[in-house]
Amino acid sequence: MLFQEVFKRVEVKYLLTKEQYTLLRNRLKDIAEVDQYGETDILNIYYDTPDYQLIRRSLEKPLYKEKLRLRTYGTPKDRRETSFIEIKKKYDGVVYKRRIDAPYGEAKTYLDGEGELAKRSQIKSEIDSMLAGNEGMRPAMAISYKRIAMKGIADPELRITFDREIRWRTEDLELTSGPQGEELLQPGQYLMEVKIANAFPMELARIFSELSIFPATFSKYGRGYEVMTARAMSLRQQIKRNEHAVYAGKKGVMVYA
Repeated sequence: MLFQEVFKRVEVKYLLTKEQYTLLRNRLKDIAEVDQYGETDILNIYYDTPDYQLIRRSLEKPLYKEKLRLRTYGTPKDRRETSFIEIKKKYDGVVYKRRIDAPYGEAKTYLDGEGELAKRSQIKSEIDSMLAGNEGMRPAMAISYKRIAMKGIADPELRITFDREIRWRTEDLELTSGPQGEELLQPGQYLMEVKIANAFPMELARIFSELSIFPATFSKYGRGYEVMTARAMSLRQQIKRNEHAVYAGKKGVMVYA
């Protein structure tokens, strides 16, 4: 099977309620159709430095940003199943994605700095450079979700995806463990992405306006990182309060919450 290795497109994200999703799917019947894969479980491991340099930089919304991830479509039953190592770059609003395929076990060993890839290519050299340029890259977070992907009927370059049950975790960072973790979306909520190579379809823009569907800023890895850091900060503050209470108690001072 042949896999597309290079993508260049504009990606626009939207957060939908269940009602908006239902109405929109009905309105899309003449514009796009579900691709041959139907609904798919997508599993990712995002790689980052020990201080989360890549995602911190990304959340600052710079002109240029990049991410590195290992992806499988469905839970790999063993380490021989196909996986994809992907570099996702965004420059001035345009997304460039480059990826290579490799057996899951081989790809994981390579990215963890414990082995090499059998396949050699220009994209492999780019991944090597990214790993070398970001010291200490290691598995940082697993992100999984269920996706329905649609393709344009008149415009085959148009892609529309709907993600639900977006889960994140920072433990057990093996894709063979399946889609586990804490959900990032509200119950019934969907993350939609419209991916276009050319101009945004006018008919699609009209439908979105009628259904009050507007662009939203949402990064799966970014949102997981924000939840993680907010909890870590809350825990540190609680520890400080407890330490203060213990210290004050030893001094014979009454401390009120």
